[in-house]
Order: sequence, then structure tokens, then C-alpha cells
Amino acid sequence: MSNDQLSIELEKREVLGKRVKQLRSSGKIPAVIHNHGKESIIVQGDKTALIKIYNAAGKHHPVEVKVGDKNYTTLIKSVEFENKNQDINHLVFNAVNINQKVEAEVPVHPKYNDENTASPAERAGLMVLNNLESVTIETTPSNIPDVLYYDAEKLVEIGDHIKASDLILPEGVELKTSPDSQLASVFEPSAVAAANDAVGGEAEEEVEVESDEKAEAESAKTSQEE
Repeated sequence: MSNDQLSIELEKREVLGKRVKQLRSSGKIPAVIHNHGKESIIVQGDKTALIKIYNAAGKHHPVEVKVGDKNYTTLIKSVEFENKNQDINHLVFNAVNINQKVEAEVPVHPKYNDENTASPAERAGLMVLNNLESVTIETTPSNIPDVLYYDAEKLVEIGDHIKASDLILPEGVELKTSPDSQLASVFEPSAVAAANDAVGGEAEEEVEVESDEKAEAESAKTSQEE
């Protein structure tokens, strides 16, 4: 993982329920820290600072959160976005023990040989659809990788695919996503175009349904916690 330490200072929050709308209008974002089964810590922070932290940390990089005179090592568990402009509305942090294993969502990226920037299939004019943008792993917080790679040079012909089991895992990192989950698949461009026409241009988005449903469930849970 990256050695960059990410940290942010938050303050305890007294504003709850519908009043958080006014809080957001003042440039603050409501948040919660789940604390090892203890009572959650209701907090708020500067909007710009929290957006910067989320963009840098995602859901896999530890964030040191200071609230008053206390410090917490955390991972971002979930984020709720404003539907209209995709601004962050609410964040949930999970306090973690630096020596205990935790689950985290880590992005997956293709890895190419030499100076290639595309797989053999793409260089041959075929289309590669990414089925998953991230996978869930388990390891200690300090050992969470910033990204996991798969060998994109194996994507050559129509029908070729990469599974989660093909990921290159660092030592001490265990894959929790099903090993059979497909990360990327090779298609004939005309087949994708025909599928898009058949479903109103949504064929390429179909693989994202599962992650969208998960995000909606987390968002609903987060709203209740406010």
C-alpha cells in the first residue's frame, strides 16, 4: 500500500435529522464514526477537506481521524451522494484496530506488458468490458494495497475473460470476493452495439447493477443513522 498517511480533523456534531440540510448549506458535511461496537461518534467536517480525503482514500486507505483529543484509525465504509450534482452528503467511517484484519474494497486495474496501454484484444479491435471496478479483500489496515492488478495480456480473443482468482495478491492479503467473479471480458464490438440497441443503450451498464444496488442500500442505512 501507499506509505502516504492521510489524516483529517473532525468535530462532534449536535445537528441531527432534517437540520443537517442547513449544516450542508454552511459548507459542512455530516459524518459518523462506528467505533468497534461502542457508541458511534456523531461528527461533522469541512466539505472540501472531506471530499479531498475521500478522493485520496477511497474505501481502502486508512484515514487517521482526530476528534477533540482522541484519534481513530479508520476506513471509509460508505458515502452518500447528492443525486443532483453528486456532491458528498454523508460519510460513515469505521474505526479499526491497526493489528487486526479488516475487510476493504480495493480497485482493480489491468496490467500491460512493456509500453502497451491496451490488451491484445483491444489492439486487435475487439472490446473489453470491465465487469467489476473493485473487489473485497481482508488483511491488516497497514497492509491494504491501493490497487490490485490483473494480467490484461491474457485478454486476446472473443470470450476470453479474467476472474477475481486471477488477481495478483500481495502476501498476507486474502480475497473475499468470489474467485469466480468476472473482472473483464472480451466481446465483438458489433455484439455490444446490438445489445445496446436492444436494451436502449444500457448493455455496458448492466455489469454495474450489483454495485449500484449495494450503494443504494448503504445510502438508506446511512440516512437512518443521521
